[in-house]
Amino acid sequence: MDTAPLVIVDAANVVGSVPDGWWRDRRGAAERVRDLLVPYATDGLPGLSDRFPGPLELVLVVEGAARGVESVAGVRVDAAPGSGDDRIVELVAGHPDRRRLVVTADRELRRRVTESGAEVTGPRAVRP
Repeated sequence: MDTAPLVIVDAANVVGSVPDGWWRDRRGAAERVRDLLVPYATDGLPGLSDRFPGPLELVLVVEGAARGVESVAGVRVDAAPGSGDDRIVELVAGHPDRRRLVVTADRELRRRVTESGAEVTGPRAVRP
């Protein structure tokens, strides 16, 4: 069993948290978020390193126009076949014996994943 904490990032929610023109290039915006995550795989999350120190298993869940974003060393990209929220809930439920953190500000998603025992934090945890 992998003991590294599992951190699942809601790409659509994190991308949409900053009005930087992401809507013109959703895939490029998701790639930028993916690249921001890379150092956290070894260093842990800033401000949360006491609870989620590195190494971390980082999963960026993408959907819609962001499908096709490639994984990179340290960050696995999971393209949701349908709803990104549903895929995040599946990932959380699939790892009941691991420490799990979901990065999203979506209230309904937060409720769903905490029911499965995951912790949650907002997009600021991964955006500078």
